Amino acid sequence: MNRTTVGAAIGLILGLVVVLVGFWQMLVVALFTVIGWAVAKVVSGELDLGDLNLSLQRRSPR
Repeated sequence: MNRTTVGAAIGLILGLVVVLVGFWQMLVVALFTVIGWAVAKVVSGELDLGDLNLSLQRRSPR
């Protein structure tokens, strides 16, 4: 699946959640979707938290 298809599927799912249970519950579903995506990237080795931490430290003003 390409990114457009995945994005459309996620949008459809979140839209259905809004219709069925409400806006705030949709935000909870979206939050857990992002957390699940991040965990999957870390586990598969595509996202290195050490590099992310270094990048954030460089940007923060001291």
